[in-house]
Amino acid sequence: MRSPFTIFANMSESSIISKQLASERIGKLIWQYSLPAIVGTVVMSLFNIVDRIFIGQGVGPMAISGLALTFPFMNVLTSFGMLVGSGSAARISIALGAGNRDRAESILAHAFMLTFVVSGVAIVASCTFMDDLLRLFGGTEHTSRYAEEYMRIIIPFAFFSALSYNFNSIMRATGYPKQAMWTMIICALVNVVLDPLFIFVFNWGIRGAAWATNIAYGVGSVWVLAHFMRPKSNLRFRPGRFRPDLHIVKSILSLGLSPFSMHMALSFVIVLINVQLLKYGGDLAIGAYGITNSITSLVVMIIIGLNQGIQPIIGYNYGAQLYGRMFSVLKKSVIIGTCVSTLGFLAGMLFPDALVGLFTNDSEMTAMASNALRITVAAFPIVGFQIVAAHFFQSIGKAFTAIVLSLTRQLIFLIPGLFILPRLFDLNGAWAAQPAADLLATLATAIILAVFLKKETARQAQPANRTTTNNP
Repeated sequence: MRSPFTIFANMSESSIISKQLASERIGKLIWQYSLPAIVGTVVMSLFNIVDRIFIGQGVGPMAISGLALTFPFMNVLTSFGMLVGSGSAARISIALGAGNRDRAESILAHAFMLTFVVSGVAIVASCTFMDDLLRLFGGTEHTSRYAEEYMRIIIPFAFFSALSYNFNSIMRATGYPKQAMWTMIICALVNVVLDPLFIFVFNWGIRGAAWATNIAYGVGSVWVLAHFMRPKSNLRFRPGRFRPDLHIVKSILSLGLSPFSMHMALSFVIVLINVQLLKYGGDLAIGAYGITNSITSLVVMIIIGLNQGIQPIIGYNYGAQLYGRMFSVLKKSVIIGTCVSTLGFLAGMLFPDALVGLFTNDSEMTAMASNALRITVAAFPIVGFQIVAAHFFQSIGKAFTAIVLSLTRQLIFLIPGLFILPRLFDLNGAWAAQPAADLLATLATAIILAVFLKKETARQAQPANRTTTNNP
């Protein structure tokens, strides 16, 4: 295992960022990197929540239900973005930790090219099959028109959101957490200003929310790309790096498969949820899910922000073979994630009516959504650990393990619950499927992490044992 001082001596262009990642106090590093990331993800979550609040208050409860039908679409588009963005960010962190700046810049260039290729595929497929997909997603004559009106505007410009997400992650991974935070803040501010203007002043309804979103992401994409064109940036676009390299493409996609799989699975699961909710609760139940999902996603996005912040720290120290620091980051992050999810549990249990009331004044939907929120957050105190631990494996390049753990909570355990529990408890059973999956996923994650830590500890102890044996 190398010390930080050995690393610095061997690096011809040692940077302040690299020294911080390898030697700065862990608690300070987590705070320094994660706080901007958390602010960014919370702001982006509020970005979506603001859309739903304005649509719910300005258009009506059926519009909220229609917007909920777009969740699978939005998750699919985000999935393809994360396939490139998350994989690139993780690979760049590892390359920088190993002192290979040339490879990191090649990955950056490939991320730019892949963003357009992957987003193009998603856009064409979504536009071609939109009507069929909306029916599959649980749309009815009352809700599908709102969803289609929104998505016909959003989808053709989805490459803006992909660029914003992807290069925001890479910006953070290359040592610029504050600039990454400002990407999210700028996007959200543009959206918050334009939403009421387009919806209430111009009377564009749900179309206004869609155009506000597109413009906001367009501004964000210009911001992040300009950063990587600056001569003083830690990494930047260089013409010679844009030569396609299949090995780099595969390495990016292999690590991006974990968040991609998770979000694709989430899209599929949302479809199942919508179908079950429509069966047991009607159109209003889909709208209630849209509200509940907005609230719980805010808590989850805080933990995802934490993960985004610790990813370059874990990836760099893993690449630099500073395993003690890597495990210290994991331990502290699990504690933070658990505290955040527990606060989400308390808020959902104690103040459901107040939270739901932000989105709708409809008494029937308020009662349904408040009940759903209490049930959904029942297992939240343990969710923080599961999300952080699953992301840890992605940060160190263990793609398969990360994929499996990511899918447990959103697919492997959730789908059976969606089919079994509603038959036993009707609509409440559909709400209860998520906390049941959270419980089982956390148990599986704890077992896999414990096995990994045991093996890693034994592996690191072997050189010391051999040294002791050879020196009587």
